[in-house]
Amino acid sequence: MDHQEIVKTLKKQIDTFEAQTTIEKVGRVISISDGIAEVAGLKDTLASEMLEFAGNTFGLALNLREDTMGVVILGSYGHIKEGDVVKRTGKVLS
Repeated sequence: MDHQEIVKTLKKQIDTFEAQTTIEKVGRVISISDGIAEVAGLKDTLASEMLEFAGNTFGLALNLREDTMGVVILGSYGHIKEGDVVKRTGKVLS
């Protein structure tokens, strides 16, 4: 394959390239004790929204404050630690 063919092939691939992105809203665990996690960085979280922690563990956002929130962990929480990522699910428990 010569130089011109390579350039032509690359241009074709660039022209047809479609980036796929996913936006996730994430925060971090500040502290965890007795099944309650203190989480920061999820300002738009709704009351009673389900949040996802490491290890496919879920929690329920209850005590919403300006910069942090209290989250009740649903299930085992021994693996959750300070600094872990917490993701919004967009699902409100009803």
